[in-house]
Amino acid sequence: MQLLPGSQIGVYVLESLLGSGAFGVVWLARRTDGGQAGPGRPAGFSDRVAIKVLHPQAAVSRESVERFRREAWALSRLQSPHIARMFEFLTGPPFGMALVMEYIQGELLSDVLKRARFSVEDAIGLGVGVLSGVAEMQSIGIIHRDIKPENVILRPNENGWHAVIFDFNLSRVKNPGGKMSSLTSMHAAIGTVPYMAPEQLLDARRVNEASDVYSTATILYRAVAGALPFDTRESLREKLQQEARPLQTGRDDPMAKGFERIITKALRRRPAERYVKAEEMLDDLARLVTDAADPRGSS
Repeated sequence: MQLLPGSQIGVYVLESLLGSGAFGVVWLARRTDGGQAGPGRPAGFSDRVAIKVLHPQAAVSRESVERFRREAWALSRLQSPHIARMFEFLTGPPFGMALVMEYIQGELLSDVLKRARFSVEDAIGLGVGVLSGVAEMQSIGIIHRDIKPENVILRPNENGWHAVIFDFNLSRVKNPGGKMSSLTSMHAAIGTVPYMAPEQLLDARRVNEASDVYSTATILYRAVAGALPFDTRESLREKLQQEARPLQTGRDDPMAKGFERIITKALRRRPAERYVKAEEMLDDLARLVTDAADPRGSS
């Protein structure tokens, strides 16, 4: 069955297509059961939701089906305001498999970066938001593997906006024994090349928490500089063999210089030389804000 506006999935009526990717399509949908919270539907569950439906072509692939289920598992365990919430996981004819998620009204970070650069202050705010979400993932053993501007929405709020991460289709999860489970073949590169850490370019099975830190730092570098840390024409070779070009904010104040140092560390070629986890980088960014508010506390 082809899904069209007006088609129904469970108690949801599809309204308009929000986007389409390799594994699925995302629809804006409206709930028709009166908007009451119930099993699997937490309080605050809005009348309007985003529904991600697995492509019929992808549904014949065991790997694609397992990735979709893994995305549902990951989202169901994450409660950060900086991660899109999942409300329900539905299966059945004629739609196959679907994730019912929070509908986030805002603008893709990728669209914002096409027209504007961020100040250091705004980039720090962006970093705090994204890293808060990444730290929540890492606390329960999830590595996203595709942190990029296209997977971050800026949602308006009383302070301007805050960042929300979505799309966990490429995520990798630690099993109960603490080892990483993966559907990726050995030596396969999974992710988006300009934002991938060097080790991820070589083999996506080698990623760890520092790999998502690298991707986040690449976003912040681009937000401030208006360009990526590596020339796209030579990015693969340079990224594997050289350190990233230092970020230059054009400012000499302590906050800007501190931000440059943080980004340099987060973009180190060797994972062991970066921040080991997102929480460490998050703490350093937060300290910049604290020190700026109280210069006596700066070192």
